[in-house]
Amino acid sequence: MTTRHHDFQALHNFRDLGGYPAADGRSVRWGLLYRSDSLGKLTSDADLDKLRALGIRTVIDLRYPWEIAAKGRVPELDGLEYHNLSIEHRPYDQAEIDPGLDPWRYLADRFAEVAEDGVKEIRQVLDVITAAEAPVVFHCASGKDRTGLIAALLLTLLGVAEDDIAADFALTELATAQLAADWHAAHPGRTLRWPGFGRAPETVIRLTLADLAARHGSVEAYLTGTLGIDREQITALRTRLLSA
Repeated sequence: MTTRHHDFQALHNFRDLGGYPAADGRSVRWGLLYRSDSLGKLTSDADLDKLRALGIRTVIDLRYPWEIAAKGRVPELDGLEYHNLSIEHRPYDQAEIDPGLDPWRYLADRFAEVAEDGVKEIRQVLDVITAAEAPVVFHCASGKDRTGLIAALLLTLLGVAEDDIAADFALTELATAQLAADWHAAHPGRTLRWPGFGRAPETVIRLTLADLAARHGSVEAYLTGTLGIDREQITALRTRLLSA
């Protein structure tokens, strides 16, 4: 399976993290690791059948419990393990970001907050992925920021280069128009103040990774020191998620 983007009726940002060059000349295996916008939008039989067909057995929902209460979660399917691990601790409304701010610096600063506030939950996310024996999908609301941070950290652990991590992050830009359209549909009468809504340029994740390196010495030092991911766990992740 070498399909990056998977089309669902209700989802706009569901994709496979396979194929990227990684550690020791290997590459990320296809069909094991997926990132997405909210699976709470899945309601049609066709979409649910597609999810089943991908063999996904673990869903990691990165949203706040109040988001799930308002917008729903993935339907309870037989054999599907569900984890709600809210990695963000300081909510903010992207629609109301001051248009006069540097948008990418602003987002990177929010990512830095998540990386520091959400240490416990980020570690739990990585532990769940390590322990999973079947395909995994992790998601937030748009599959952009919280999901993008987890993807970047996970790909770093797998030995993927920053250029590929940044390119993967920016693929959300293909969904920007639809994410904005969904916001307008859900908020009739409100004005979307921030012109960067739904955007995901490489600059955001590059700034985030640079900030982590500046604060911790390297992104790897954040992962192994602050998060406490040991060599045994890194080896287990690479054994399962990388090509032989």
